[in-house]
Amino acid sequence: MPRKSQSTPQRAKAGGGAGKGRGVGGVAGNQPTPAKKHRFRPGTVALREIRKYQRSTDLLLRKLPFARLVREITQTYNSMPSAGEKRWQAEALMALQEAAEEYLVHLYEDANLCAIHAKRVTIFVKDIQLARRIRGTHGGRIESLR
Repeated sequence: MPRKSQSTPQRAKAGGGAGKGRGVGGVAGNQPTPAKKHRFRPGTVALREIRKYQRSTDLLLRKLPFARLVREITQTYNSMPSAGEKRWQAEALMALQEAAEEYLVHLYEDANLCAIHAKRVTIFVKDIQLARRIRGTHGGRIESLR
């Protein structure tokens, strides 16, 4: 008696092709399916980072790169290069970094308001330029003038 399995193919297309995401071999039974890496929806991680940085009071910029930048700018504008390198106290660098970060944070807040006013959620360069232009020459906030 002839066997049926030799004459008729058993489910030739059951495993699918190689491009279906079922492993390297292309057949579902050969290799296990690779686990998908978990991804958050767009914007979820950004909102979590915003909440994290709003809660914290620590500095946003690293201290050593900021200090190197300040020293480089100081050396660039040094009036007498023969006098040598100017020195900075640690407290002076910290105060300068605090002021610089506060200025940048408030600038981005104002630029965000400009973007929202233009019915956008993305800050463009023109938003930062408009925020600086509205601020005027002082560049500070109204609360700091009182």
